[in-house]
Amino acid sequence: MKGGALIRLSSLAALALTAAPAAAATIEITIDKLVFSPATVEAKVGDTIEWVNKDVVAHTATVKGVWEVMIPPKKAASLTLKAAGPVDYFCRFHPNMKGHVNVAP
Repeated sequence: MKGGALIRLSSLAALALTAAPAAAATIEITIDKLVFSPATVEAKVGDTIEWVNKDVVAHTATVKGVWEVMIPPKKAASLTLKAAGPVDYFCRFHPNMKGHVNVAP
């Protein structure tokens, strides 16, 4: 009886560990010389993207009609991801600057 109870407790402990939600991550994207780097990142709903602007001019991370993050020169700005799916974004001031986030549920 003791052995069976121990196995059940071990199984419950393992289930509790695997059922715990993963902690949200902060994913850093650097902007330097008019380039998002890395250009493509993998993320999950609830993760935060932080853009660090090393340029001397302002940039945006823009998804038309969905969101826009203003990133001042020599500063950082962030956004927490709320929906799954592929996201293509660009800088409104420099449309040749493009990035992509694959957002998993």
